[in-house]
Amino acid sequence: MTYKFLIYISYSYALPIGAPLEQEILRTGNTVKWFSDTDNGKEGLRDNPNLLNTIQEVVAYKPDIVLVASDDVPDFITGLKVQVFHGFFAKKRPLRNGKFYHFRIRGTYDLYCTQGPSTTSEFKRLAEKLKYFEVIETGWSKVDPMFPLEEKKNLSEISTSTLPTIMIASTFTERLSLAYDDSVFNEIKRLSNTNAYKFIMVLHPKLPAHIVKKWQSLTNENFTFFNTTDLTPLFFKADILFADTTSAIQEFVLQKKPVVTFKHKVHEDFLIDVDTVNAIESAFKNALNPSKELMDKIEAYILNLHPYFDGKSSQRVIEACIKFLHQDKSHLKRKPLNLLRKYKIRKRLGYFTLKSYNKPYHLEKDS
Repeated sequence: MTYKFLIYISYSYALPIGAPLEQEILRTGNTVKWFSDTDNGKEGLRDNPNLLNTIQEVVAYKPDIVLVASDDVPDFITGLKVQVFHGFFAKKRPLRNGKFYHFRIRGTYDLYCTQGPSTTSEFKRLAEKLKYFEVIETGWSKVDPMFPLEEKKNLSEISTSTLPTIMIASTFTERLSLAYDDSVFNEIKRLSNTNAYKFIMVLHPKLPAHIVKKWQSLTNENFTFFNTTDLTPLFFKADILFADTTSAIQEFVLQKKPVVTFKHKVHEDFLIDVDTVNAIESAFKNALNPSKELMDKIEAYILNLHPYFDGKSSQRVIEACIKFLHQDKSHLKRKPLNLLRKYKIRKRLGYFTLKSYNKPYHLEKDS
C-alpha cells in the first residue's frame, strides 16, 4: 500500500527539516508534495517539482499524512496531522503558566513525533491530560545528515585551517539576539583581525536586512558570512559555536562540541555562558580546551535531548506515521473546536470552508 504525504511548512528554515523526510518518503515508494503558507517558504521551494502552489491544490491532493514543521496546520485538509517540529526545545519563550512555548498545544494535531526524552515526557503528560492526540519518540529529521558522527569526521567540508574555527549563530528575537548588540559586533570585528581565529557566521532568515548587512560588512580572510538555512555543513567546519538563545545550539552540541553563549535566557550547565563582552575571548579559549567535566555535562544533555545517533530519525517518523494511521483511535477524543484559530487560518490562506476534520484521521489498511 502506498501513501500520499504532504510536508507543510511556513518559513525557509524548515526546508532542512523536510528534506530528509522527503528522501525517506520517496525511498519507500510513496508520494510526497510540499506546501508553504508564506512567500518566504515558497521562494525556498521554487525549484522543487513537488511544490503545491495554492491551498486549492493541497485540498485536491487529499494527503493521507501531513508532516508539519510549522506552528499550526489547516483543519480542512485531509490526513493524519503530525507535528515534526521546526526547532529543538531551546527555552526561548516562557508562557505565563511557567511552561515554555515549545509545549503550547494548538489543538490541531493527531500525533507528535518528539525528538527525545526532554520533550517526550512533557508531551506525553499533555496527551494523558487532553486525550485527543498521541506521542511517539522518533528523533528529529533535520539532524539526520549529521550522523553517524564517526563517518563525518573526515568529510572534505571540515576546515583545514590551522586556526580554530568559531561558528556564530543568532536568533531573530531582538531581546535575545546577539546580532543586534553593537558591542558584540565590535568584539567579533576585533577578534577577526587578530589572526587568532576563523569565524563563520549564519543569521536567522527573519532578521532584518540592515542587521544582516552590518555583519556581512565584517567579511575578511578570517570572517565569512553564509546566507543559508542548511547549517549542518557549517557545523562540521566549526570547532565551537558562539550563540545567544537560538535552537542552533541544540543542533550543534549533538556533535559533542562546546558552545559559548551570550546572555542565554536560561542557565544550562552544558554551556559556557557570558554576559559581558570582555569575557567572550576567554570563554572561546575555555571552549577550545574543554574540561572533562564540561564534556560530561554535554554528553548527559545530549542523551536527554536527542539520543539517536544513527541518522535514521526520518525513517522512524515515516514508519510511526504509517503505523499510527492504521491504528484504532477510538479511544481518542475529538479535537477542540478552536473556532477562532480555524477562522484565522482560513483568513490567512484565503480559503473559506465549513469542512473540518476534527476526529483523529484513520485509514483502513488494504487486506
